Amino acid sequence: MSTFLNDSPVFGPVHSRRLGISLGLNLMPSTGKICTFDCIYCENGFNESRKTDDTYVDLDEFRQALEQKLKDLKGQNITPDVLTFAGNGEPTESPIFPEAVDAAIKLRDAYAPSAKIAVLSNGTCAGRPEVHRALLKVDDNILKLDTVDPQYIRMLDRPQVAYDIHHQIQTFASFNGHAIIQTIFLRGTYNGRNFDNTSQRFVRPWLEALKEIKPSGVTVYTIARDTPAPSLEKAPKDVLDKIAKQVKDSGIACSVSY
Repeated sequence: MSTFLNDSPVFGPVHSRRLGISLGLNLMPSTGKICTFDCIYCENGFNESRKTDDTYVDLDEFRQALEQKLKDLKGQNITPDVLTFAGNGEPTESPIFPEAVDAAIKLRDAYAPSAKIAVLSNGTCAGRPEVHRALLKVDDNILKLDTVDPQYIRMLDRPQVAYDIHHQIQTFASFNGHAIIQTIFLRGTYNGRNFDNTSQRFVRPWLEALKEIKPSGVTVYTIARDTPAPSLEKAPKDVLDKIAKQVKDSGIACSVSY
């Protein structure tokens, strides 16, 4: 299937289903992927097929590229809705992530004060004190929680580091509401395994975890682009709507991206 890599250290702006006009901030190299997960639905492809000898973007390069891009956009009367740390892998794993957040906030304030700062993260580094502090500074701290079933996590998200779901839930709860949980729901098969996580067997325990985390909101979404696992399928709209209603009925705000 046709997966892709993003430019680095800045890409876009692109239109995001969830975030609006988003200017991407990519701390990973443009030549490959560096991630603590190896999700079978990742639009950037599998880790194995995206290996690179290049390393993370350095702080000066990041600052200069972002400032120039914001100047260019301002000259074109384009204001992004959000500056989003995302890109080719897990942004919080970069050694400059905390400093990059500070730089992005300063440049946002100077050139696009109405824009938000967002981070799309799988949460594997969120418990590190320096990363935790940085995530508290951004407007939208968006953390992945695709399920609470350990076996399904190993099949779908395929963590490349130690990953304990109970620790993750506690870490997410430690943000005291300054977190948005994003969860992908899908169907289909891969390597002979069924990947349907839309049944109540998966949804009910996930809802209980949300009650413990107490996020400011939840984003429910499904596949929108090509995936490296070719036989995965979108979750139906009516199923996503039903799951979103369950979230809202539990007292948590929820948005849906189809």
